[in-house]
Amino acid sequence: MKSNQTTDGSRTAAAPEATMYLEELEERFLRYVRIDTQSAEDSNEIPSTSRQLDLLRLLQRELEALGASDVVLTDYGCVLATIPATAPASDVPTVAFLAHVDTAPAFSGTNVQPIVHRNYAGAPILLPDDPDQVLTVESAPELKSKLGEDVVTASGATLLGADDKAGVAIIMVLASRLLSDLSIPHGDIRICFTPDEEVGRGVENLTLDDLGASVAYTLDGGPSGEVTYETFSADRTLVRITGVSIHPGLAQGEMVNALHLAAKLINMLPQSKRTPETTSGREGFIHLYRLSGTVAQAELHFILRDFELDGLQAHADLLRTVCDALQATEPQAKVECTIAKQYRNMRYWLEEDMRPVELAMEAIRQAGITPVVNPIRGGTDGSRLTERGLPTPNLFTGMQNVHGPLEWVSLQDMARATQVCLNLAQLWAAGE
Repeated sequence: MKSNQTTDGSRTAAAPEATMYLEELEERFLRYVRIDTQSAEDSNEIPSTSRQLDLLRLLQRELEALGASDVVLTDYGCVLATIPATAPASDVPTVAFLAHVDTAPAFSGTNVQPIVHRNYAGAPILLPDDPDQVLTVESAPELKSKLGEDVVTASGATLLGADDKAGVAIIMVLASRLLSDLSIPHGDIRICFTPDEEVGRGVENLTLDDLGASVAYTLDGGPSGEVTYETFSADRTLVRITGVSIHPGLAQGEMVNALHLAAKLINMLPQSKRTPETTSGREGFIHLYRLSGTVAQAELHFILRDFELDGLQAHADLLRTVCDALQATEPQAKVECTIAKQYRNMRYWLEEDMRPVELAMEAIRQAGITPVVNPIRGGTDGSRLTERGLPTPNLFTGMQNVHGPLEWVSLQDMARATQVCLNLAQLWAAGE
């Protein structure tokens, strides 16, 4: 599939060899996003929500119908399958392609109503279920490069779920293509769909032996041409404040209000720096994303993010210092700060062997696209897999404005990503 970029950043329509994917991509994607698969951070179940199994079981059945081998839905909620090799050489590396089925808890994923805006002409896109939600080229500059393409949004009341059902649909079309055309040379291809990526548990129980690959790629990226080998390093923090609860009529000199202490802690943290809304580029942050409690006890949930480990440690040290200072002001209370590791920047391992990244860039160039290599201010299942010894860069799907009602994706970008995956399979088989 070839696609030419104009000097003003707009992109012409996908070349004929890509259009063969569009109909199947659209059919699968619209069907998958209608299935509610929102994950839940507080759940101890595996997967965290049973509704994710609705899509996982469907994907299992569809892979079996396509003729994939070794199709299984594991007891930890991953769908695994094999597309048998067609390349004559026996030493071709096994390549895995992964995507997650869950959608973010941050915004509703119930009753998603996808809308396809055909042949996008540049006008504002009004989302009918919420007149205040409008996509424009000013608010979403990437739309400028999608003139003439088919842009998919939700209706305004939910997120779309392109994160990461665009990746799911791309991998399913890849599987369909490889299983129906045995003339395409490739080694064994492993397919993996994971649950709970959005709550940090996507590959928690997946073993490298179960995945059975030499190299892997997640389909969980953004703009066309993007390949990622650098992510945030990440920790999660729980601050629990235990106060002294007593009847308010008898509270003088006795009550210690945990909610008041939580407010003090928030005010003691930086407000004009080190927050997501005040940082960009390579700057990290401390993000308070959830607060709950009563007079007796309050809980503050933070995520800490930085590209470098010393920066991540500095965020942790600052948060601990603030908690210690708050504790010192109110000895009757109890302030506990618990920091847990989440994932690390995949660059630390991939820079030791850049071949998986270089082949991804070549596959993108073969699709007529200029590779875009940017660090992403987030993480993927590949962050943890790479740290565990399986190099797993991240590839684009076309998803934009994820985790909210203005999420959108271009079907043509999804077709481009499908072609890139096909190119990659062949490049690894050719020993490039």
